[in-house]
Amino acid sequence: MKATLIKNATLFNEGKAFVADLRIAGERIEQIARDIPAKADDKVIDAQGLLLMPGMIDDQVHFREPGLTHKGTIASESRAAVAGGITSFMEMPNVSPATTTLEALEHKYQLAAQHSRANYSFYLGATENNLDEIKRLDLSRHCGVKVFMGASTGDLLVEAPHALDAIFRESPALIVTHCESGPVMQRNLDKYLKAGIQPGIQDHPKIRSAEACYASSSYAVDLAKKYNSRLHVLHITTQRELSLFAPGPVANKRITAEACVHHLWFSDEDYPDRGNLIKCNPAIKSSADRAALFEALHSGQIDIIATDHAPHTWQEKQAEYSKAPAGLPLVEHALLSLLDHAHNQKISVAQIVEKTAHNPAIRYGIIDRGYLREGYFADLVLVDPLAGTPVSHQNCHYHCGWTPFDGHRFSSKILSTWVNGALVFDGQQTTSPINAMALSFEN
Repeated sequence: MKATLIKNATLFNEGKAFVADLRIAGERIEQIARDIPAKADDKVIDAQGLLLMPGMIDDQVHFREPGLTHKGTIASESRAAVAGGITSFMEMPNVSPATTTLEALEHKYQLAAQHSRANYSFYLGATENNLDEIKRLDLSRHCGVKVFMGASTGDLLVEAPHALDAIFRESPALIVTHCESGPVMQRNLDKYLKAGIQPGIQDHPKIRSAEACYASSSYAVDLAKKYNSRLHVLHITTQRELSLFAPGPVANKRITAEACVHHLWFSDEDYPDRGNLIKCNPAIKSSADRAALFEALHSGQIDIIATDHAPHTWQEKQAEYSKAPAGLPLVEHALLSLLDHAHNQKISVAQIVEKTAHNPAIRYGIIDRGYLREGYFADLVLVDPLAGTPVSHQNCHYHCGWTPFDGHRFSSKILSTWVNGALVFDGQQTTSPINAMALSFEN
C-alpha cells in the first residue's frame, strides 16, 4: 500500500480545528504536522478548504445478517456506511436466529471478516435465560450486551425483574438498553382500541410515548445505580428522560446516553409527509423534544450520536401502520445530516467529532481509534463542506433502495473515506479492498 499524504486540510480533533498535513503509512497515521514533505512514492492529495475528521464510530446498527438478508447484508450496509464516512460499527443481535449465544456471535464475526468494508464488533443479545453466555463475553473483543427492556419480541424481550436484576448485577460487559415500557405502550394502544379507533402513523409517538420511554429508562438507570453497572442507554427521544443523565465528560461516567440522527432531524410534524418511512422505535417525538436533545448534546447529558440504522424493504414499509415494520436506513447520510446541523449552527463540527468518534472510543474503550493521532489507525473521512449532496431513492447505496432523506440536498459532500489506511470510498463508489478489522477494546 502506497503512503498517502493529505496536505492543507482543516483537521478537527479534540475540540480544535487547525490546518495541517497528515501522512498515512500502512494502516496508521504516521505524522501530523505543517508542511510535511512528500516522498517519492506518496500519493498526494491537496485538501485545501476541505475538512479531515476521524471516521464516525456507529455504536448501533442493524445490518440484518444472518436471516434477514432481503433487507440488507453486512456487505451492502457496510458499503453504505463507508460512503457516509462511518468507519466502524457495532451491530445488534435481533437477526434470525437472534445472536444470543457465543457461537452465533462468532458466526457474525466470520461473516464480517469476509464481507465488511468497515471495522466491526457485535453485541450479544440478552434473554431471560442466557446469563451464563453473558458472563463468558470476551471484553477485549465483544462490545457489550444488548437488553431490550419491553420493546422486542421472542427471546430478546427481557421484562422479568429477576432476570433484569441478574443481568445488571452480573454482566461483566457494558450493558446497552432499548428502553420503552411494554405495559405503558399497551395501555396507550388499548385506549384507541376501546374507543373503536385504529391508530395511524401520527399516533405512533402517542402509543410509544414519553411516559413509556421514561418508565423504562428510569428503571434501567435505577438498576445500574443499584449494582454499579456500566450502562449505556440508546436512542433517547424525550425531554423528560434527560433528567436521568448527568452532564460532563464521558470518561467520568458509568451511565451514559445517546441520541440518534433521525431523532435530531425529524419531528412529529414530518409524519404526514414521510409516513411509515420514518416509523421507528422509539418513535420520533415533538419538535420540543428534538430541541431538548440538542441542548443535552451541548450540556453533555447526551454523550454519543449514533444511527440505529435499521433497513426494511420498500414493500414492507407500504403496509398499513400497524403492520409496517419500524426502522430507517441511515448510515449513508448520518454524518451529512449532522454537518447540515453544523451549517445551521445547531451544533459545531468539533462537537460532531466528539459525539461520533471521540466519545464512542472512550465509552467502549476502543483501542487506537476515534482520534487524529500519530500511531492511531487511519480511519478518516475527508469532507467538502460546500459541494452539496443531492439525495434520492435512486442514488443511495442501501440494499433496500430507499432513504428517508429523499429529495433533500445536504450542504456537504463526503469525498473520501479511509479504513485502516485503505481508501474504501472515493466520493463516487466504494473501492475494491476489504481492509476492515474487528475492533479491540480495553476495559
